[in-house]
Amino acid sequence: MSLSISGKTAIVTGAAKGIGLAVARHFVAKGANVMFADIDEASLEAEVGEEARGEGAVRMFAGDLREKLTISNLLSATHDAFDRVDILVNASRRWRLSDPLNPEADGVETLWQENVLTALRLSQMTAKRMISHAEKIGAEGPIGSIINVSSLAACRTQPDLLGYSIASAAVEQMTRSLAVALAPKGIRVNAISFASVMSASLQIALKEEPDWRSEIAQATPLGRIAPPDELAEAMQFLASEAASFITGQVIAVDGGRGLLDRASAPAY
Repeated sequence: MSLSISGKTAIVTGAAKGIGLAVARHFVAKGANVMFADIDEASLEAEVGEEARGEGAVRMFAGDLREKLTISNLLSATHDAFDRVDILVNASRRWRLSDPLNPEADGVETLWQENVLTALRLSQMTAKRMISHAEKIGAEGPIGSIINVSSLAACRTQPDLLGYSIASAAVEQMTRSLAVALAPKGIRVNAISFASVMSASLQIALKEEPDWRSEIAQATPLGRIAPPDELAEAMQFLASEAASFITGQVIAVDGGRGLLDRASAPAY
């Protein structure tokens, strides 16, 4: 089986910075057509604006994907540009600390909406487009791959990450449920659970808490914080034919972090 995604069309959310940007750029480098999607229009413009206005493999879409109309517009824009969607990467995510005993500051509603419901609705609506396109052209067999992003927080108990932990755990169960529902349609759904990866949120956190860098590295068996490009390589594998018999799985890309009980280190 091939690791190639050349000629495929992917939507990558959260593509203005961090993990989403790394994945989107990696996919373009590997020959895919990519729609860079993010709510942050200014950052999108700075990263890919000029390239997206060309006739090549890059397009950009700015909008609030918490709105179903925005999701519909994203899918229409992708089909207008590339005629199809083969891969969806739900890399858009938000991280924040929680006060676990304060309903006004636990972050549960906000993170549930932004990290869970947005990915769920986009996955559902993208899957419908994938199925409709396959029926239209008479395609048989595998027709698409959806990849979600979770984190070590889904299974690591830290009270000050209450909202983020709940959302991450929900994303993993959502992945399993959609995998079973969409398997008969030829769509695979998997997730990457990461930790010790230099996401945009970790970069911001390290500016405020520079000591976390050494704490996280020491809590990681491989002894380092990985660049987001290493996550992108795993994403390519899950999107490719090499993973054609893999669905409903949550694959850890964490340098072995989840194997150790080091609750003192932040679950990034």
